[in-house]
Amino acid sequence: MESFRIFPLDLVIFFVFIACVIALGLYKSKGEGKDSEAYFLAGRGLKWWLIGVSLIAANISSEQFVGMSGQAADYLGMAIGSYEWMAAVTLVVVAFCFLPYFLKTGIFTMPHFLEHRYNTASRTLMSICMMVILIGVSLTGVIYAGALTMSELFAGHPLLGFSLTGWCWLIGLIAALYVAAGGLNASAWADLIQGVALIIGGAIIAYFAIAKLGGTPVAELTPGSANPRDVTDAAGGFSKLYALNPDKFNMILPRGDQHIPWTALIIGLWIPNFYYWGLNQYITQRILGSASLREGQKGIVFAAAMKLIIPFIVVVPGIIAFNLFSKDLAAAQERTNLRTIQKELGSTASVTVFKTSEDWRLANPEMAAQIAVHNAKVEAAGHAVKETVIQGGYKFDASLNLLIKKILPPGSGLVGFVLAALLGAIVSSLAAVLNAASTIFTMDIYQKYLHPTATQRGLVGCGRVCVGVFALTGCFLAPLLDQFGSIFKYIQEFQGYVSPGILAVFVFGLINRRAPGIAGVVGLLLNPVLYFLMATLVPGIAFLDRMAICFFVVIAVMWLIGVIKPLPQPVEFKTSTRLNLETSGGAKLAGIGVVVITIILYIIFSPLVLAR
Repeated sequence: MESFRIFPLDLVIFFVFIACVIALGLYKSKGEGKDSEAYFLAGRGLKWWLIGVSLIAANISSEQFVGMSGQAADYLGMAIGSYEWMAAVTLVVVAFCFLPYFLKTGIFTMPHFLEHRYNTASRTLMSICMMVILIGVSLTGVIYAGALTMSELFAGHPLLGFSLTGWCWLIGLIAALYVAAGGLNASAWADLIQGVALIIGGAIIAYFAIAKLGGTPVAELTPGSANPRDVTDAAGGFSKLYALNPDKFNMILPRGDQHIPWTALIIGLWIPNFYYWGLNQYITQRILGSASLREGQKGIVFAAAMKLIIPFIVVVPGIIAFNLFSKDLAAAQERTNLRTIQKELGSTASVTVFKTSEDWRLANPEMAAQIAVHNAKVEAAGHAVKETVIQGGYKFDASLNLLIKKILPPGSGLVGFVLAALLGAIVSSLAAVLNAASTIFTMDIYQKYLHPTATQRGLVGCGRVCVGVFALTGCFLAPLLDQFGSIFKYIQEFQGYVSPGILAVFVFGLINRRAPGIAGVVGLLLNPVLYFLMATLVPGIAFLDRMAICFFVVIAVMWLIGVIKPLPQPVEFKTSTRLNLETSGGAKLAGIGVVVITIILYIIFSPLVLAR
């Protein structure tokens, strides 16, 4: 990997930023260990502006900056931005359809709500599902993507040139430090700095990427679409961007697309969005800590408005990265291939057989010969259980690294600021996951089953221990994700094992109050089985379409259970909170505005408009 020069001013800005974040988090941790509500929900005192920025900071992290920009560099382009724009609409719905119920019941966790609607078994099942996803997918995914970015950016640096594993541990420990000390309040205040910085940092990258594209001769650029339009060297950055990538600005992809087919925009993509923004503990924990329903609704709508700009500062630079640095992306993929091969060739217990293309063998004759010998040994031993395809192509997840290394002016301090903002975004999301996972274990498992008579300080102590244990677990597991392709796809696809079922159980429970508690249990157990069977038996179905099928099947089964064995009286959600539950009229108007703007954006980036 090419050495990346970091100037003294960049290092100063980088370390000062990180120090400020940790210091603010620790400062806000004072007095937060007195009881579980103060530690896990910031004493239910968060204001709207802190909620809004914290939601964005917890959400936008390495898997967005790295994974989303990487998939934009691939063929998806702006279509990957649907995760952001549809999230804006989702947030508005959550603010006015979900949040009133959640705050009214006074819950600490999302699984806790299922006990109000269904039964204790539903709460426990959801707790287990969310713990697995939070630790096995979200936590490890955030650590890995962040460590991958930092290890490659600082490769060869005498002070910060840690390995992928080293960066995994550093990132995990920074987040665990202030979360364990101060819980949600410390995390939310640290998010205030990190959230603002990541928006500014993304805008800086987008600005210089467009400027670099405008100043680069067309002959040195790689078209991102099969049919680029005519463009001259004198054209500006925006003109070249669209001329080279006309197909990448289309938000509506074909029915057969494996990532975001147009059918997913109608049904499939709404499922992970509603699960993530309305039911995922590491996001909803911020709104459960609202000082009132009005504050929560205003904060959510504020976050929804910010979501509209994310594709322009994350997706657009990813598209440009391919135009500018396609050769570097190909070289990065080759380095990944070689690391994978060398690791297996050096293992006496390898069970991997490599499949290589003819072009790759011609380009790498010595390595191809070693692979042939390796494959023969593994097959002769009779224990080949894994097949890995080695071929050319591009490592799209390296797009962000290349943008930072090659377009930001050296010695200006901007590199240090952008790196600090990126690390801050990574740490912010990681802190949110740690806080959420520790809350669920403490309130839904530890207090419920292991120590029902635990004191308030005992619950806080359990939460702090969980933060440390989960952080260590994530740091151990994260380096193993290097074998996957797109980290963004990894996170989204694996959540399909739980998100359709959980969403179906919540939505059905709010609409149908007569179905018995067993319906919730069946819904939670049925979804992962259905999702696995479809992924195994009909892998050609896009994972978002699989989610949609699972969602409706689970709803249908729960409805049938409700018909067969209805409750004598509908379930009533009783008020169990001291919070003001008055709805915000201003937030409602602003939410309508967000929805209208989102519709306009989809019209602008539709095939009918782009074809003109």
